[in-house]
Amino acid sequence: MAKFLSSKSPQKFASIHASFHNHFNQERHLYDRRNFKLNRTAALEEWCQLAA
Repeated sequence: MAKFLSSKSPQKFASIHASFHNHFNQERHLYDRRNFKLNRTAALEEWCQLAA
């Protein structure tokens, strides 16, 4: 927290990081490689649309 200039910065960072992590966290060990890559590609495409 010492690196953040204001008290609102860590909250903002955490909320953005949480939404990004939740979107891309696919629990890789539960999928075979082909399905993992398909889900990861779909998540990246959706994230790019949301960010545009």
